[in-house]
Amino acid sequence: MSFPHYPAYKPSGVEWLGEVPEHWQEKPLKTITSINDEVLSDSLSPDYEIEYVDIGSVSLANGIEKTETMPFSDAPSRARRIPRDGDVLVSTVRTYLKAIAPVVNPPSNLVASTGFAVVRPRHGLEPGFLKYALQEEHFIQQVISRSTGVSYPAINASDVAKISLNLPGSSEQLAIATFLDHETAKIDALIAEQQRLIELLQEKRQAVISHAVTKGLNPDAPMKNSGVEWLGEVPEHWEVMPLKRIVEMQSGNSITAETIEPAGAYPVYGGNGLRGYTSSFTHSGEFVLIGRQGALCGNINYATGRFFASEHAVVATAHKSVEVTWLVEMMRTMNLNQYSVSAAQPGLSVELIGNVRTIYAPFEEQRRLAGFLSDQSESLAGLSTEAFKAIDLLQERRSALISAAVTGQIDVRGLVLEAEAA
Repeated sequence: MSFPHYPAYKPSGVEWLGEVPEHWQEKPLKTITSINDEVLSDSLSPDYEIEYVDIGSVSLANGIEKTETMPFSDAPSRARRIPRDGDVLVSTVRTYLKAIAPVVNPPSNLVASTGFAVVRPRHGLEPGFLKYALQEEHFIQQVISRSTGVSYPAINASDVAKISLNLPGSSEQLAIATFLDHETAKIDALIAEQQRLIELLQEKRQAVISHAVTKGLNPDAPMKNSGVEWLGEVPEHWEVMPLKRIVEMQSGNSITAETIEPAGAYPVYGGNGLRGYTSSFTHSGEFVLIGRQGALCGNINYATGRFFASEHAVVATAHKSVEVTWLVEMMRTMNLNQYSVSAAQPGLSVELIGNVRTIYAPFEEQRRLAGFLSDQSESLAGLSTEAFKAIDLLQERRSALISAAVTGQIDVRGLVLEAEAA
């Protein structure tokens, strides 16, 4: 769809922006907003409950994704900014993360990190226009380019306040915000559909794999009761045995944060994949890693080549009569975290894992199953890749539309009036 343009433009004086509508005016943020107006009092009761939002809980695509409830006594010292409805949170640390989000109907006890600049509209600036103007890519790039520091780039709130916006009058700001609310809602709905498709494909992949691994590929094969609750019936010619009969297992090795080196030659794997790199390795070949502690307890990962296995993983080595691709997927169906010791820190021991009963299919059947699983994974991964590409294109479309509208490259006033009249 093509959009109309304004009848007359003037040079903006800014290279990236080019021309802007003739009647728009350039104004620094410090003249049309206030920043960091409200701060949480240190005299609050220790029991006062806050909803805390940190940098890691905000994204440009999804806004404020989550908050953490905690008593004031447990809150980090950076939990001090008070945002209100209509404000915009702009990350002033690690600015490359683009953690910018509008604040919409927040709870009265919402508290933001001091890593944010809380930008509040005033002097005829519409909150709806501000939220889009501060999510516009060129504004974000100005924040990033004015940041200092290499590993932890940051910008002062006072420097954010120096960045200028080109503005129309209040009624036109409202029209632009209304247009973008309508159009971005449609794009967001399409993105949500693609995200749901990805979830369904992942569910289908897991269901197909679980069925193949536990029931085989022959629907006419005679079945028997495995005697294992989670397995149910299995092909009659398969064996049921403890896991330790088909793999050798041992705990990983201790490693400290000081030993992990950014320039190390060998990856360090823990309970959930890569932790970093180091200069030595403990294993070489094909292995299955099992998470053994905490939230990662029971996680299954495939590892190959030379690597260092940390103490947070149990390393399983397949016997010669076991196909590793089959083994990985079979172990994932075992849902090992259900056997973790109930404690403050859930855990799995080598002995406990080894005694869990599972299935063993003949080696040639394992190979056929491995080929089937690879084909299914590749096919479903291809569909997921297409969905991810669609999401990327929709997000690019969303970003471009916001940029065009808030910088005056398109004139949406008549479009809003048409939509209201329809």
